[in-house]
Amino acid sequence: MELQEWIDKAFELLIDFGPKVIGAIAIWIIGSWVIKAVLKSLRKVLNKKDYDPSLQKFLLNLLSWTLKIVLIVVVLGTVGVETTSFAAILAAAGLAVGMALQGSLGNFAGGVLLMIFKPIKVGDLIEAQGELGVVKEIEIFTTKLTGLSNREIIIPNGALSNGNIINYTTEGTRRVDLTFGVGYDSDIKQTKDVLMKVLTSNPKVLQDPAPTVNVSELADSSINFAVRPWCNAEDYWDVYFGTTEAVKEALDAAGIEIPYPHQVEIQKKEA
Repeated sequence: MELQEWIDKAFELLIDFGPKVIGAIAIWIIGSWVIKAVLKSLRKVLNKKDYDPSLQKFLLNLLSWTLKIVLIVVVLGTVGVETTSFAAILAAAGLAVGMALQGSLGNFAGGVLLMIFKPIKVGDLIEAQGELGVVKEIEIFTTKLTGLSNREIIIPNGALSNGNIINYTTEGTRRVDLTFGVGYDSDIKQTKDVLMKVLTSNPKVLQDPAPTVNVSELADSSINFAVRPWCNAEDYWDVYFGTTEAVKEALDAAGIEIPYPHQVEIQKKEA
C-alpha cells in the first residue's frame, strides 16, 4: 500500500504539474529562439547605422541579459513559483545599484550619447573641459585624448556630453588667427603687401577661403595687423609657426620695424 500511495501521489503531481512543466519548457525554447532573433535583428540595425563596436557589444549584452531575466521570471511563473516577491527583490537591487553607481551611470549615459550622435570621432582635434587634444579613444565611461605635448587626457563622458565641445576637425579647414605689430613710422600699404606675400607664398595656406590682412588696432606703441590665413585642419600648427617665423624674416628684409617695449630711466639730481 505504501508503494501504491507513492505511485498515486506521483501520478497526481504529474497530472498537476506536468502541463505546467511542459508549458514552461515550451516557453523557454520559444523565448530563447525569440531572444536570438531579436538580438540578430538589432545587430543588423546597429551595423547598418555604423554604431561604435563597443557600444554595439554593450547594448546587445544588456538587452540579452534583460530578456533572459524576463524569460526566467515568466518560466518560473508558469511552473507556479510566486514571482511577485522575486520581481520586487530585483527592482530593489536595481535601485540600490543605480544609486550606488549614480556617477558611473551618468558617464555611461554620456558615452552612449556620444556614440549615437557622434559629435566627435577618433582623430578629431577638440577642445573640451578646458583641455585641447586629439581624440584617441571613445569608451563607454570615458574618452581619451592625446594632448599637444603627447599627454594622455581622460575625460568622463558625463561631463563631456553635458559641456561645450569645440571640434576643430569637423569642417575640414581652420582659420589661423595671428596678430603682428609694426612701428607707427611704417607704411601701412607696404606692410600689408609684405604680410600678404608671406601668406600667398606658403603652399599650405588655402586660397579659398582667401587669406586676409587688416589693421586691427592702433595700439600704444604699434599698428597691429590681424593676419588670417586658412588651412586644412591637419596643417594648422605648421601654418601657425611657419607664418610667424616667415613674417619676422619678411619684415626685417623690408626694413619694417617691429616695436618692442622700451624702458626709460629718469634720474633726479639731488641739490
